[in-house]
Amino acid sequence: NRWLTCRSLPPGALERIADTVADRVRVPWFAGAVKVNVSLVPPLVLLPVFLHVAALHFLLGLVILTSLPVVVLWYYYLTHRRKERTLFFLSLGLFSLGYMYYVFLQEVVPRGHVGYSQVVALTCGLILMLAALSRAKKDPGYLPIPASNEKSSHQGLPDDSVRGSSNGLHSVTTSGAASSRAVNGEAKGYSRMSAAEPEGVRKDWCAKCQLVRPARAGHCRLCGRCVRRLDHHCVWINSCVGEQNHQAFILALSFFMLTSVYGITLTLHTVCRGRTPFVALFYCPGAYSDYSSALSFTCVWYCAIVTAGMGYILLIQLLNISYNVTEREARLALRDNTGRRLLGGLVIDTGQYNRGFLCNWGHFLSLGSSPPQRSAEDIV
Repeated sequence: NRWLTCRSLPPGALERIADTVADRVRVPWFAGAVKVNVSLVPPLVLLPVFLHVAALHFLLGLVILTSLPVVVLWYYYLTHRRKERTLFFLSLGLFSLGYMYYVFLQEVVPRGHVGYSQVVALTCGLILMLAALSRAKKDPGYLPIPASNEKSSHQGLPDDSVRGSSNGLHSVTTSGAASSRAVNGEAKGYSRMSAAEPEGVRKDWCAKCQLVRPARAGHCRLCGRCVRRLDHHCVWINSCVGEQNHQAFILALSFFMLTSVYGITLTLHTVCRGRTPFVALFYCPGAYSDYSSALSFTCVWYCAIVTAGMGYILLIQLLNISYNVTEREARLALRDNTGRRLLGGLVIDTGQYNRGFLCNWGHFLSLGSSPPQRSAEDIV
């Protein structure tokens, strides 16, 4: 009624409406109606519709393929600002893979220009990527919450006399309480390390998980847990990237890039005969001669946009590994003006853990190879 009469809505009305709709969306089942996560529905419904509409005309394809990244970025900003976990991006990624593979088999392979071995190679790349993604979805390296602190961890912050460091490098002391502030969802203003504590055992206190965490560990505000060597929270896998799954995350990105580029190349060689893939991507006169070619060409452009975005993420990850810095450490270094911008700002070198290219990659490849040692504080 307020919307029809052009009156303003009370604060929080849209959120309550969305929560009510999400609670009412259920699927009948034998043991009772099953609640469906609303964030799973838009990719399953809207992506095929948008791609089929974009295949009707060149201008429609230009408008839709330009607006799709804008809508995804807007939704990411909305969920990031509200500090919410969502399955939208994971659902969009998985359904995009499945639907692109379906279009490839239905529209491209029947034309007879793609061999059996090429289809097998593309399928194997897709399976390997999904296997790596499944491994990346597992435990990223969550720090166990002590049983005695599980209850207190849900009752707010500890006493003001207990603080931790803002960068994961300083230890807990019983004196010198600093002012507390929140940046990126982590408790800040921790007390400084005791001068008598050795350099190699620097720790800090997480006020939310009520535990002492090792160096380079961080608290994820979306997962609500502390993670060893926290890199970042990836919305595309709906999980953190940390010490235990960072290798699998890089492997999944690499397999995705190889499979996607190979699929784009095979499709362009079929739809735009006689042209190189790069030229055919921008100039393919016969792409809209029939609906099948138009749909294949539209899906190629959609894959190219997604691949470009994932390629940028992979590039940043490879550069960070080469300098032995995590995304979290880079953000903190930028905030505190303690890092150096290199390669046009693509990487932030903190200089703290950088031991050279080969040593940095050797350290990364050995992540999770041995179980973490428990410190004296954890044992006590």
